Amino acid sequence: MTDRTPTAPGEPTARTGHATPPASTAGTATTVATATHATHAMPATRPAPAVPPKALPAPRSEGRDPSGRFLARAAGITAALTVAGSVLGLVRDQALAHFFGAGQETDAFLVAWTLPEFASTLLIEDGTALVLVPAFSLALALRATSGAGEPDPVRALVRATLPRFCAILSLVALLLVAGAPWIVEFLAPGLPRRQLAIDCTRLTATCALSFGLAGYCGAALRVHRRYLSPASIYVAYNTGIIAAMALVGAWAGWGVRAAALGVALGGGLMVLVQAPFLVRELRARRVIGGASGDAPPARTRLFDPALLGPVLCFALFRQSQVLVERWFGSELAPGAISHLNYAQKVAQVPMVMSLMLATVTFPVVAKALAEGRAEDARRRVERDLSLAGCVVLLGAAVVIACAGQIVELLFQRGAFTATDTAATAAVMRVYALGLLGHTLVGALIRSYFSAARKTWYPAAAMLAGLGVTALGAALLAPAHGVLGLAAANALGISTTAALMLAGPLRRSLPLRTGAVARDLAGLVLAAALGCLAAHLAAARLASPAAGLAAGTLVLLAVSLGTALSLRLPAAEVLRQTLANQTLAKRTGRKGRARKTGTRASGTRASGTAGAPASGTPGAPRSRPPGAPSTRASDATRASDATRASDAPPPD
Repeated sequence: MTDRTPTAPGEPTARTGHATPPASTAGTATTVATATHATHAMPATRPAPAVPPKALPAPRSEGRDPSGRFLARAAGITAALTVAGSVLGLVRDQALAHFFGAGQETDAFLVAWTLPEFASTLLIEDGTALVLVPAFSLALALRATSGAGEPDPVRALVRATLPRFCAILSLVALLLVAGAPWIVEFLAPGLPRRQLAIDCTRLTATCALSFGLAGYCGAALRVHRRYLSPASIYVAYNTGIIAAMALVGAWAGWGVRAAALGVALGGGLMVLVQAPFLVRELRARRVIGGASGDAPPARTRLFDPALLGPVLCFALFRQSQVLVERWFGSELAPGAISHLNYAQKVAQVPMVMSLMLATVTFPVVAKALAEGRAEDARRRVERDLSLAGCVVLLGAAVVIACAGQIVELLFQRGAFTATDTAATAAVMRVYALGLLGHTLVGALIRSYFSAARKTWYPAAAMLAGLGVTALGAALLAPAHGVLGLAAANALGISTTAALMLAGPLRRSLPLRTGAVARDLAGLVLAAALGCLAAHLAAARLASPAAGLAAGTLVLLAVSLGTALSLRLPAAEVLRQTLANQTLAKRTGRKGRARKTGTRASGTRASGTAGAPASGTPGAPRSRPPGAPSTRASDATRASDATRASDAPPPD
């Protein structure tokens, strides 16, 4: 694809081969020329367009953004691979429970696993993505308005950031390996198997480098509309851990240290499944979208290191909730940290699934804000919040209603006893109360940093929530044990979500917080009614599999029926999406049948005397008087071809 360079009104187009913008977009093109500091003379033979100098730019279409079909397919690919990664994560936890149970050895490994959990939030999900996605979006917007002979902004961004990124992360990894004894002492001062935790920590500390590179590649690929390889990283990660536990732990006698070795191997696999495709994208130098709108505002640099401070502080405060649990859990009975871990991993599956659409659309929102289209970004964010809330509330209701059946199906085997099942299920139900807060925080933080503006408000809100979590744990853990820790987690993250939803997001995005809050309140009511019905249905069946299936079906029927009766926006979007998918399938079948019939009739007509062959070049098509023109169908086919070209290309 050749680079597109918008021209000022009256500028010759010989440099790029594109035509001069029409009069309706002359104001937009003038803005582009001013932003890129290009000065061109007005030819005498071409009059100036009849648009006042101070006229507002013409309304911009969303054609530069990916189509709805593209986003649906990208979200589907991301969701499918995320489900696969989550399933492998459950298999990983099952293997951990089967081989090592929920005792002191598992507690030691889970303390060392705190580093990968921190690194995942800091370097893959929140930290790196929140900084690099807006930077790469701006670089791609500048690439679309640059000339063929000008330097590539995307490659310049990579050259300026990647070497320093690797050097800093390598130093951090070495410091973590050397400081493993102090890390274990800080995380769990009352841990019985301290040396085992130190050995595991030294192995898991390598994730500081591997997770950072994986997050860098994922952010760059998603902005380039490549979603397959970034979504597959947790499949590779969990595969490495499972293989290490099965081979090294069981056969070589490494014990739980094999799981820590698997973390190191899995981190390397996360980089290997993405790096080749990023290299190919950098060589291809594709132009994402068009250059028909305003150019991004001129900036001295694409990447602002000042953004790292608030982003990293937010991610640190968010993940520090795990530190609070580890700290207070180490003082409880043996196995408490394990019960917290198993419950958290299962309960967070609905949250991960609900954030898939926000992950896919984050580059779209960042690019819209980089181009000055705040209204388009607002509509997209409000739609994402509504759909994410619907998905996570349905999942939380299933977890609360069928927690016992879920844990029994997943973990109750080997060293994991029925007592562990009861304790883990109780913690899961309490954790699920905070899932909506987790989802809102994960979705809103993308909105706060989509415009690449420095703001400390999200970090302050997260710090306030962390304070609530710590205070709640101190008050509730002595009397209620692990249930008190789970309740403190849910209360703290819900506090952060409320503060972020009511915060100063309007400065960069005109979000209608009142409408979003009303929609979420209706979804909470629908999910609560469905949860009650699901619990009654699941309790009537002795088999855990049958109870889980019956409870899920009843919950979906009651919750979605209530949401549709209340005319909630999320339910309407889901209904319209299903209706559009059904219509598209029917239209596709009819189109294929019509195409087959046309071919057959064309074959018969080709042998008729006096009738022009349908394949003859230049032969006119006969059309009965009054029949509709074929221009509409041609336009439909062209539109379908355009949407098909938006499909995620294979990595």
